[in-house]
Amino acid sequence: MAFLTKEQLKKLGFKRFGENVLISDKASIYSPEKISIGNHVRIDDFCILSGSITLGSYIHISAYTALYGKMGIIMEDYSGLSPRCTIFSANDDFSGEFMISPMVPKEYTNVTGGVITIKRYVQVGTNSILLPNITLEEGAVVGAMSLVKNDIPHWELHGGVPTKYIKDRKKDIHEISKLL
Repeated sequence: MAFLTKEQLKKLGFKRFGENVLISDKASIYSPEKISIGNHVRIDDFCILSGSITLGSYIHISAYTALYGKMGIIMEDYSGLSPRCTIFSANDDFSGEFMISPMVPKEYTNVTGGVITIKRYVQVGTNSILLPNITLEEGAVVGAMSLVKNDIPHWELHGGVPTKYIKDRKKDIHEISKLL
């Protein structure tokens, strides 16, 4: 895997990026002027980042993951996305009353949604999908191959399609993160 150099990152025109930012040269970045990246962030091969995205520090976004931030995506410190996750902050209207396509004029579409907030210490399992206007509270975990359409409370593990509560999560990582 080859990562973009600091000079290449500057040329992309991010709103902001910190130290030790590793972005694969095989990632696709759209609207970089709307993307802020903290320190110690790694974005792997074949990821897509588009729209309004704010990434904190100590974040890993694994291969083949897509963040569609039309309405906004916020990932706080120490959070991560496993391979092949898809994050949607906006939805098209599939009722048949409106057209569906980014190429159709806005007056003929009905795009709705809201910010997705991924709080500190959250991990999302592989092949999971997050739908618009939800918050994964501090320490929440989403199991592999899950569909998240509602908020997930602090320090709980949820999984399935749609997600449901599985068990509580320990908070030991609070102390570990203080060592970084």
